[in-house]
Amino acid sequence: MTWLPDDFVHPLRVVLPDGYHLRPITGDDTELDHPAVMGSRERLWSIYGEAWGWPSATMTVEADRADLVRHAEEMVAHESFNYALLDDAGTALLGCVYIDPPRKAGFDAEISWWVVDERVGTPLEAALDALVPRWIAEDWPFEHPCHIGHDLSWKEWLALPDLV
Repeated sequence: MTWLPDDFVHPLRVVLPDGYHLRPITGDDTELDHPAVMGSRERLWSIYGEAWGWPSATMTVEADRADLVRHAEEMVAHESFNYALLDDAGTALLGCVYIDPPRKAGFDAEISWWVVDERVGTPLEAALDALVPRWIAEDWPFEHPCHIGHDLSWKEWLALPDLV
């Protein structure tokens, strides 16, 4: 049994207010992703470091590209999903949304997201915070998703029992 129905088609574009959108990330996004991630690396490590070991302090452009290619392949296989948050022109990557199969008991999906440091506390972050739970509820086939960092903290999530 897989975590998604066989006939599920993942969204290819999700519009946010004020000229922003989400779309599946690809290896071609490396030139936008790498500076976004590394420019926010300290804060991202404080969020994802203990759970994922990401982003490393020495992540190269080549390592980032390999990671993005892997994410794109996982999306095609419906194993996990990474959506880039972009301006409408597609010239700035401003964050990401991750939709993953559950690693912890009690959930059927684990969702997390971030914005770059300069967008923390802005209307864009507020719009993403409002959109993601609604989008997941409306467009994804999950009954018990966990919005890590929102429904519960990363520390609380890490303390939950792992699926066996």
